[in-house]
Amino acid sequence: MSTIDKRYRHEWKHEINYSDLLVIRQRLRAVASADPHAEGGGYHIRSLYFDSPGDKALREKIDGVNRREKFRIRYYNGDTSVINLEKKSRLNGLGTKYSARLTRNETAQIISGDTGWMTKRGDPLIRELYCKMNYQLLRPKTIVDYEREPYIYAPGNVRVTFDYNIRTGLSGIDFLNSECITIAAGEDLPIILEVKWDDYLPSIIRDCVNVPGRRVSAFSKYAQCRIYG
Repeated sequence: MSTIDKRYRHEWKHEINYSDLLVIRQRLRAVASADPHAEGGGYHIRSLYFDSPGDKALREKIDGVNRREKFRIRYYNGDTSVINLEKKSRLNGLGTKYSARLTRNETAQIISGDTGWMTKRGDPLIRELYCKMNYQLLRPKTIVDYEREPYIYAPGNVRVTFDYNIRTGLSGIDFLNSECITIAAGEDLPIILEVKWDDYLPSIIRDCVNVPGRRVSAFSKYAQCRIYG
């Protein structure tokens, strides 16, 4: 069955460097907790993003369209036994996420363009992707790989992450092959600091992530991974 974040959440993104990361990490470790799902302090994320023939999702992101969405399939640490279909939606600068579990075989069918089975699953998110693959011609576009270091803080339901080593599969969509070739998605890429919270951001976390000269960014890992086509 699909799951959905219970509410639209606030989100900040900052482009930082390694020195910033060291400072913010030290502050966070004093007040926040490491994500219990992150063995060794972090994990690898592989996503396969979808887009239309006219690159609707990419163009809406670049143009800053107020209401937009994008679909992706994702797994962690090379483990294809747990794969999620996700739809991220943005409205007035806030975000939410829908999710549905896929099997490896279902994922392979989606990648190959075999959509007939999707209406039989009964899951609303899978059915929505079916409709958009057939009527908007959504198709897998590119693989996005990166490393994530996450922290959580219970008041405000805050999640702080560092994302780095962003790599692109170019036009390759061999998503289920953990050994498929990817390349760095550009030169001198920043580390992306993301801060997400519900109704309020506690001042102690606000102080932790504050770095003079760093402003809120609209950086998109998907858009960055499309720079080569």
